[in-house]
Amino acid sequence: MNTGAKVALYATALAAIFGGTWAAGAAAGPPAPPPAHAEQAHTDTHEQPQSKLPPGLSVADNGYTLRLNETDPGTFHIEGPDGQPVTKFALEHEKRLHLIAVRRDGSNFQHVHPQMAENGTWTTPLTFPEAGTYRLFADFKPEAGAKTTLGADVHIPGNYQPRHQTDSRTFQADGYEVTLNGDLNAGKASTVQLDITKDGKPITNLQDYLGAKGHLVALRADDLAYLHVHPEKSDQVKFAVEVPTAGKYGLFLDFKHDNTVRTAEFTLTTHEEGGHGH
Repeated sequence: MNTGAKVALYATALAAIFGGTWAAGAAAGPPAPPPAHAEQAHTDTHEQPQSKLPPGLSVADNGYTLRLNETDPGTFHIEGPDGQPVTKFALEHEKRLHLIAVRRDGSNFQHVHPQMAENGTWTTPLTFPEAGTYRLFADFKPEAGAKTTLGADVHIPGNYQPRHQTDSRTFQADGYEVTLNGDLNAGKASTVQLDITKDGKPITNLQDYLGAKGHLVALRADDLAYLHVHPEKSDQVKFAVEVPTAGKYGLFLDFKHDNTVRTAEFTLTTHEEGGHGH
C-alpha cells in the first residue's frame, strides 16, 4: 500500500462528474454525516428508508456508513445505525462482503474479498499501481438490514495519466477472447451474454465463480454509480443489467477457468429506452 495515500470519504448522493469519458479527478463534497440513531435504528428492513439513487454514490446509506482507515484503505469497517461496527453479514454470492476498487477513469479494476475480525474490522491487501483517484465500493447485506453498496474515494499521488475509454465489446488476454453480446437499454433490465473462447475454441468447462458462471460489475462512467446485476440461471454466461439512464457504462466480468479467476473489461454506450446501444 502506498503510504502516501490520502483517503477521502464522501456523503454526497452524487459524485463529481469528471471531464471526458471515464476522466478521473477528485470528487467534491461535505464530510460524511453522522450515523443515524433513534428512529433509523430499525432491524426490520421494511422500515428502513431506501435510496432512490443508484448504489455506490454515497459513503452512507440505509443507516450504514463505510469507515476507511486513513492510512490503509484496505482496512475498514461498516458502521451500523447504532454507531457501532457491524459484525453480522448475510452471504451474498458466496461472500459476506465484496470490495471493488477502480480508478475513476475505469482502469485498474479489482474485485477482492476481505476477511473480517470478530470486532467487525475488514482487511485485505490493496495495490494502486498508478496515480489517480480510486473509488472503493463495499457491497454487503447485514443480517439485520437492507442490501447496501457504499462508496468512498482514495487519492494516490503521483504523475496522473488518464485513460479515455472507447466502446468495446471484445476483450483479449492470455489466449482468451471474451465477447459481450446484447445491448443496455435505459429504464429497464437488459440481458447480456458473454461468450468465452480459448485459443479460438469455445470453453465448455467454465468453472462456477461466486455461485454462478461468472460475476459481473457494471458502473456508470460519469459518476461510477454501481448498478444492479443479476446472474441468470443458464449454462451460458448471462446477466440481467438494470441501466437507469442513457450514457456510457463499464462492465467487468470475473470468470474462472483452469482454477484461475480472470477479469474481462468492456465499455458500452446506451441510449434512452427504445434506442439502440453501440
